[in-house]
Amino acid sequence: MTVLMSTPAPGDVRAVVDVLRTWQDDATPVQLHPGDVGWFGRFGADAAAAAVRTWARDGRVVAVGLLDGSRLLRLATAPDAHRDEELARRLVADVSTPERGVLPDGEVSVEARPGALVSDLLGVEGWDTEEPFAPLQRDLTGPVEDPGVRVEVVGPDRVSERTAVHRAAFGGPSFTDERWHDLAAGALYADARCLLAYDDDGVAVGATTVWSAGPGRPGLIEPLGVHPDHRRRGFGRAITLAGAAVLRELGSSSAVVITESSRDAAVATYVSAGFQRLPDRHDRRRAG
Repeated sequence: MTVLMSTPAPGDVRAVVDVLRTWQDDATPVQLHPGDVGWFGRFGADAAAAAVRTWARDGRVVAVGLLDGSRLLRLATAPDAHRDEELARRLVADVSTPERGVLPDGEVSVEARPGALVSDLLGVEGWDTEEPFAPLQRDLTGPVEDPGVRVEVVGPDRVSERTAVHRAAFGGPSFTDERWHDLAAGALYADARCLLAYDDDGVAVGATTVWSAGPGRPGLIEPLGVHPDHRRRGFGRAITLAGAAVLRELGSSSAVVITESSRDAAVATYVSAGFQRLPDRHDRRRAG
């Protein structure tokens, strides 16, 4: 049987994500989450579909990739396929050959779950490891502490506050009100909630979006940020707790977040909100 790669039509992305959600499990290493695809929906349904790649064998999807920008492919594999040699060799060939429409020439990166054979084979092909990322996870079988601040679910009346906090927190202009509306209009946003945290003066100071993968499966916090004028005052912990509480309400078994290992303040914030740091992970990078 041959592994075939394809790009879904916009109307087929939900079906791909439904497969991806069945691969999420608290007992396995963190990998590409339905929320990662959902967050990409801020660029519109057509762009989100164009960024997705699937690999299928005999009609069954065994790997899903998201082009997070033009030079990073984020991969997930079916639980029984992460050491599948035929699949791994096909993935290596596809990401290494620009003509196949996955990654271009030059410096590119691949994110794969720890222990995946594709990562090992990329190493054999000379791909180096990137700087480490820190996954963190909080069990949600028990109650989540009160965040201690006012937190609101974002609807159309709070969009400008939500996008303004995001732009300030991440230092970029790209998340506009229009993009929030594109995000919220996507089919995947039914499994998500945007949240805003406010200070005592009613100023929006922190924001996050959380994504369920369905009851009994880990949910994702992506992204989360605090306005730079309001940092070091506990708002990061507060909005993290609020996000975890919403995921618990949605039936998630745990909350997962990933950040750069070098971001000590971010890691400390998540730990203070009850998250446990998991072993660091490394993307594979091909030098230009």
